[in-house]
Amino acid sequence: MPRFAANLTMMFNEHAFLDRFQAAADAGFEAVEYLFPYDHPADVIAEKLDAAGLKQALFNMPPGDWATGERGLAALPERRDEFRDGVRKAIDYARTIRSPLLHMMAGIADANDTAAIAAYRDALAYAADATARDGIGLVIEPINGRDMPGYFLNDFNRAIGFISDLDHRNVKLQFDIYHRQIIHGDVLVGLEQAMPLIGHVQIASVPKRNEPGTGELDDFRIFAALDELGYQGYVGCEYRPAGETVAGLGWTRKLGSRHAGML
Repeated sequence: MPRFAANLTMMFNEHAFLDRFQAAADAGFEAVEYLFPYDHPADVIAEKLDAAGLKQALFNMPPGDWATGERGLAALPERRDEFRDGVRKAIDYARTIRSPLLHMMAGIADANDTAAIAAYRDALAYAADATARDGIGLVIEPINGRDMPGYFLNDFNRAIGFISDLDHRNVKLQFDIYHRQIIHGDVLVGLEQAMPLIGHVQIASVPKRNEPGTGELDDFRIFAALDELGYQGYVGCEYRPAGETVAGLGWTRKLGSRHAGML
């Protein structure tokens, strides 16, 4: 079965953010991810990871002003300089906390606007080169319009098109099962077709975005498919626990005793 990374933005909210690292380790996770680390110095994050014996799986580049609804800067031509500053900041953090991957958020923009498309292509090329120089992988993620209305990158086929057009060895697809089901469905076929381009996978049940096994998909069949397809990365648990986080981890036991310790 795949290896799982706890998403500390959504999980273990019973604790302050810096205390969630140890809580995740105590629950059996070997890795973590989250949206953003920038409220805390990078060396403090690194200390928390080391103290808990955790690996970092991924985090996002700066999104602009998240509190006012900004969701990335890559497709915003007027924010080009700020975007590039954010790339450099994210790389500095990734170096310190040893994150192998960074996610570049597109932003709220008209997906058909030629200026937004040009800005996004330019941003992707810049971020690909910058991260590659430091040996850090770059991923882009389609996000559904129900959860994030107006998000520029809202289609998996379009994301694959951007990756293929750029043809940069450092750029991969972040395949979020939850977003895929809402946007397109056909999750297993989508995984099979996109697997050569997939750099990171995330999971949550559909439609409520709770624990795996609580929605309309057979999440356990999806885990098996990832094994069959040879996926080697982490699966980020980007879900909102329906109740207390540890109490909701019963889904891990359903994977079977032969997979004990897979977290």
